[in-house]
Amino acid sequence: MRALVASLVVTGSLWAGNVEPSAVTYNKQVLPVLQKRCQECHRPGEAAPFSMLTYKDTRPWAKAIKEAVLTRKMPPWFADPSVGHFSNDRRLAPEETQTLVAWVDQGAVEGDPKDAPPPLQFAEGWTIGKPDVVYEMPVDFTVPATGTVKYMDFLLPKAFTEDKWIEKIEIRPGARSVVHHVVLYTRPPGSKFMEEIKAGVPLTEPEDEPAKEPDTGEGELFALGDHEVVSVYVPGGTAYQTEPGQARFVRAGSDLIFSVHYTASGKATVDRTRVGIVFAKQPPRERVVNTAVFNTRFRIPPGAPDQAVDARVTLNCDATLLNFFPHMHLRGKSFEFRVTYPDGRSETLFLMPKYDFNWQLTYQLAHPVKLPKGTVITALAHYDNSPNNPFNPDPTKEVRWGQQTWEEMLVGFIDVAIPLGTDPAELAGPKKDPGKEKDKDQKSGG
Repeated sequence: MRALVASLVVTGSLWAGNVEPSAVTYNKQVLPVLQKRCQECHRPGEAAPFSMLTYKDTRPWAKAIKEAVLTRKMPPWFADPSVGHFSNDRRLAPEETQTLVAWVDQGAVEGDPKDAPPPLQFAEGWTIGKPDVVYEMPVDFTVPATGTVKYMDFLLPKAFTEDKWIEKIEIRPGARSVVHHVVLYTRPPGSKFMEEIKAGVPLTEPEDEPAKEPDTGEGELFALGDHEVVSVYVPGGTAYQTEPGQARFVRAGSDLIFSVHYTASGKATVDRTRVGIVFAKQPPRERVVNTAVFNTRFRIPPGAPDQAVDARVTLNCDATLLNFFPHMHLRGKSFEFRVTYPDGRSETLFLMPKYDFNWQLTYQLAHPVKLPKGTVITALAHYDNSPNNPFNPDPTKEVRWGQQTWEEMLVGFIDVAIPLGTDPAELAGPKKDPGKEKDKDQKSGG
């Protein structure tokens, strides 16, 4: 019924714009829309199930395209349009929707090939263009046909021989059918992070222990300083890219660690995930750091239809907020980012009324937000653990933090830009009191 209403509304106003009913062909009007909005994913080797590079590829899917754009199922975009503006907004403009619908309604004709724009040029296998360097996991990993696969970590030692500034970075799974997600860490020399991992030997990451402390909503930021997240792959996600004058920093001698979550697909499958990097051509003015606000202490009662869980952190230094990437599992319902400034003002910067686990996107702010020291960032998530959630693995179970999809997470990834002289380890969390540290050392004989 909703699709029918949407169709009537759009069709009723279809000719209010500049599109003439008799003028819509694939080559002249439709292909430019597909190039701008669809071909990034709808081409061979990418996430979409079919290609839209040519008329022959696209024509069999005409009716499905009409339904998808009328119901706004495609292109995928889940941010509330009334909250915030985003430079990578994937939503079709009304006239673009009108063009696609008119094309289908008129028979989805091809038109004159001379009207077609030049085909877009894609670097094979990459959305960031040709990488300056490509790294891959040091060994193949075979994912069994069935069963649960714990997180697997792979070390590539001393991947960087000199200090580097990263402008673009993209993770490409070797086998999309079994790669649930990937987190790529850099580990600088001297770090104790995952010190048990060895080169060439996959490390089975231990499951997180359920938190025993009560949930107060006081969140944390992912640890910065001894390691850093430089890229993440999730289904439907996009590559990490920085704006002009900004870049991510990697220290000379740093290791790369691929942390991969695999899901069995019913067939034993071999994966060898890789990452492509484009380096900045000149030193940046600001350093971009990826981190996340998270809460590991929550509990979601059995059958709860709308359980709220939040996580709050306070910034210890000035920073500029660049984007949002909310992450939950199968019970995720909605997600919101709020900030409370030192003067007491509060503002909602991002709202996702309906979370979709299958499309985990990064939402790039069109106008980055200056966050002064003392700003509180709040990530607020809602979960549906009721039988009404069709994706719920088991509504009779209490749900807590965990790595597997039948467990849950509250992770609000964000990118922030900080001055070059700022230590990312000081970004948030309790600051050390030098006096107390000195007293502690004296008492312990240090």
